[in-house]
Amino acid sequence: MSGIVLAFKKYTYAGGIWGSKWNGLRNFNFFFKSGQATLVMRNTVLYNIAFIVVNTFMQLAVAIFLTEIKSKKFRKVSQSFMFLPYFISWVMFSSDYGFLNRLIRLIGANEISFYTTPKVWPFILIFFNFWKSIGYGSVLYLAAIMGVDLERYEAAASDGANVFQRIWRITIPSIMPTIVILFLLSVGGIFKGNFDMFYNLVGNNGLLYKYTDVIDTLTFRALMTNKDFGMSAAIGLFQSVLCFITVLLANK
Repeated sequence: MSGIVLAFKKYTYAGGIWGSKWNGLRNFNFFFKSGQATLVMRNTVLYNIAFIVVNTFMQLAVAIFLTEIKSKKFRKVSQSFMFLPYFISWVMFSSDYGFLNRLIRLIGANEISFYTTPKVWPFILIFFNFWKSIGYGSVLYLAAIMGVDLERYEAAASDGANVFQRIWRITIPSIMPTIVILFLLSVGGIFKGNFDMFYNLVGNNGLLYKYTDVIDTLTFRALMTNKDFGMSAAIGLFQSVLCFITVLLANK
């Protein structure tokens, strides 16, 4: 935590973190005077809200679906295939070196000009984020569902409750603490963009910045251009403070 002092210093290699001169709040000026602060903050928050809503709903639905499958073999195979994307690096989908572009060229198909159609990228990013996280997220909910007392389901079934009524009246209320905890953990990063995903999928395509640029990618480009570590640390601190406030409000 002591390293956050870098956000208030003009960092030099010779002075290091502790020997560099104090810089006040000047490191924050770049972000707010860049003219892009509002845009990237809006994109970051809206994308994360979409990720939280879509991922929570789909992961919960998949976990419930898996518990209702009677065939254990089919359940294990399905779960394995859904978990596989979690281990795939975002670099595999890179705009420059990803295998998808190479695969399209290899089969001789006409490439779809996604990188010249900015408006489709919110849907692309939401889909890829969901596809990559569906396996891991559903396992967490699946573990919570497995902890529900089976006698409650048997009692409900004997009283005439169908599968949807059992899900709505027993499963969801029983795992609500898990849903709330995972929601709070997600909200904790609502002002932080998934840098790996955004940078590898979008790259440095300026045409897409209006729809895809988030705080993290803007900071990275500025860092690589200006080599200003103090500015980068300032933006990181700014994000953390906003996330902390958001967590407190959501928890309340």
